[in-house]
Amino acid sequence: MRLLLLLPLLALLIGCRTNESPEGQVNDLEIATQIKSKLASGVGLSTLANVAVNSTNGVVTLSGQVDSAEAKAKAETLAMAVPKVVRVLNDIQVVVKKVSVECYGQSSLYC
Repeated sequence: MRLLLLLPLLALLIGCRTNESPEGQVNDLEIATQIKSKLASGVGLSTLANVAVNSTNGVVTLSGQVDSAEAKAKAETLAMAVPKVVRVLNDIQVVVKKVSVECYGQSSLYC
C-alpha cells in the first residue's frame, strides 16, 4: 500500500526535475534577452517579431521566419557574439515575399 502512495510522489518529483541549475537558468534567460536586444537593433524590429530565441545550457536555438538569407545569417552572427553562448542552432526559415505585377493592356508575355 505504501508503494502505491509513493509512486505518484516519485513520478511528480521526477517530472519536475530540470536539467539546469538555477544559475544556469538565469544565464540562459540573460543570453536570450541579450540576443533579442541585439536582434532588435541589428536586424530590425519587423524581423524580431518573427524570430524566437531559446537558450538551454548556452546552446541557442533561433527559429521563425525572415525575408532574406542575409537577415538569417546576421541573426546567427549576432547570437554568437553574446557572451556565454556555446553554440547556435539556426532554424530560421527564409520566406521571400511574392511581388504581384499587374499588366494593363499588355499581354502577359511582356509583363
